[in-house]
Amino acid sequence: MIKGVNRQVVEVQETDCDYFERILFFVKPEYASLSEGKIRERASQIAGKAGAAPPTKLRRRRVVDCLKIAGALAAGCLLTVLALSLR
Repeated sequence: MIKGVNRQVVEVQETDCDYFERILFFVKPEYASLSEGKIRERASQIAGKAGAAPPTKLRRRRVVDCLKIAGALAAGCLLTVLALSLR
């Protein structure tokens, strides 16, 4: 555990995540009296959950993005047709 001037900080370097190489946790003062092992164990648990979004969420997001683009394209085409018909 790295002790700062006013706060205690736990650094987790083994994140098992592609996004992060290390994570810093700032320990609340009321939990600073717990053992270092308990705090480090809890920090490692939380760091293990910090990963990429599940593939189903990524697919769903991709579908939603494609629908938004298709809607914008349809609205643009409609506006173009209306603008040409008003000439």
